[in-house]
Amino acid sequence: MSLALTRGDEISKIVSMEKLLLHSCCGPCSTVCIERLKENFDLTIFYFNPNIEPKEEYEKRKDEQKKVCKFFGIPFVDCDYDNEGWHKSVKGFENQPEGGARCEKCFAFRLERTAEYAKENDFDLFSTTLTVSPYKKTEMINTVGKEISRLTGVKFLEESFKKKDGYLRSVALAKELDLYRQHYCGCMFAKIIQDKQFAEKQRKID
Repeated sequence: MSLALTRGDEISKIVSMEKLLLHSCCGPCSTVCIERLKENFDLTIFYFNPNIEPKEEYEKRKDEQKKVCKFFGIPFVDCDYDNEGWHKSVKGFENQPEGGARCEKCFAFRLERTAEYAKENDFDLFSTTLTVSPYKKTEMINTVGKEISRLTGVKFLEESFKKKDGYLRSVALAKELDLYRQHYCGCMFAKIIQDKQFAEKQRKID
């Protein structure tokens, strides 16, 4: 009898859960976000990252995201690459420093598509894994998300996944799942900067 009631409670909880579309920047970052959200939301991962270059790198990261979704039993939505559209969205901001106006444009491009998909497919709210990274500005990401929410009418789940050692937990989970972890954000502008920083460090070591 108690088992039947427990099962009924579980079904009731699943039915009452809000549907959350979670934009994910990559598999490793998504691990801790899924871990924290899956008990309270009917969760789906939305993979839309046309900023990632080259295309081979994009496909590699997408495969790792699929691996994470399979591990957690979470649905995965594969959105179009649309690298051309992304470049148009950041045109004129190519030489902006990391974390500046170019990144804000990039976040907006990806989260707008997320919110549009959420609205078209009857999700209750949307969010993003971007705030798990210590290299991303949480306030900027959440401000963009809230503005897109205002424009689309889809509720935005404001989060800071880097809190409570979120990033360290994502690194541990990525290691546990044997995930590929990239060494640059995604776009070629970031890669050029980070390659220069790495080369400078090597020169100092040598």
